[in-house]
Amino acid sequence: MLVVATEGFLRPASLRYEYGKEDPDSYYDSWFDTGALWREVFGPLEAGGSGRVLPDLWDPATDRATRSPYRPLPEGGVLVVHGPLLLGHWFPFDLSVHLRLSPGALRRRTEEGERWTLPAFARYEDEAAPGDRADAVVRADDPLHPAWTGWAGPRPDA
Repeated sequence: MLVVATEGFLRPASLRYEYGKEDPDSYYDSWFDTGALWREVFGPLEAGGSGRVLPDLWDPATDRATRSPYRPLPEGGVLVVHGPLLLGHWFPFDLSVHLRLSPGALRRRTEEGERWTLPAFARYEDEAAPGDRADAVVRADDPLHPAWTGWAGPRPDA
């Protein structure tokens, strides 16, 4: 299994902060390098691809390339991609799970310094409708008692 976090695919600070450090529309539209995710994570796993995935590209702390080595995903291996705002980009997920929080729970569980992102998450709910796109939705208002809502469509193993 190979795990890829979208935080490793942030765009450089000069691009992320073009409209300020706390612009929710910029966070929604351009903080994450979705083109690099397509090119370095999903593309190599397509038919005829190398099967080698780049686990991360950019270190936001140093604002430099990570220079991480590519990692092979063997045939039959599992790639887990996690992070915010993923279900609006038509990534080729075989299975997707959306962790849904009510607006109140999201506000309570978001650190004060990050609450400026809340309008981006509201926009994500309105525009991308992740609960409708995901194969499964888990209500995560209480992290100690997540609530499985079941499969959105036919079960993946059917």
